[in-house]
Amino acid sequence: MTETGEMTYRRVHRASPELLFDCMTKPEHLTHFWGPAGTTTPLDGIVVDLRPGGRFETTMIGEGGTYTMKATYVEVVRPERLVWIEPGVEGGMKTTITFRDLGDGRTEVVTHQTNVPAAYLSAEARAGFATSLDRFDAYLTTL
Repeated sequence: MTETGEMTYRRVHRASPELLFDCMTKPEHLTHFWGPAGTTTPLDGIVVDLRPGGRFETTMIGEGGTYTMKATYVEVVRPERLVWIEPGVEGGMKTTITFRDLGDGRTEVVTHQTNVPAAYLSAEARAGFATSLDRFDAYLTTL
């Protein structure tokens, strides 16, 4: 069995929890920022069946080829919490995103992942994930 771990990312955005939740769950938003820098995620490569047991799939295209993420929603509580599991990733990597209203027009978004494969824990993989959060920040300024 491969060693797994966990990761937590925190960001504060000048946006409501509702808007941030919608950005993370609507293909017309996801297509603008999903994936690390250097990748694109075409609208026709995004499936969102937003309910517990529903599918969440994204197909990212980059220099290294195509990568499809397939997950199943476990919990959908708009606008506070979103949880999905990627069963195909070594036993099921779980991602939990919480949206906490700071009461001043800002929202703290915490992305917590468990059962993360070692390959995803590398400094390079973490840096790639951080660029996807940067892309999200940049997209939010356009709304």
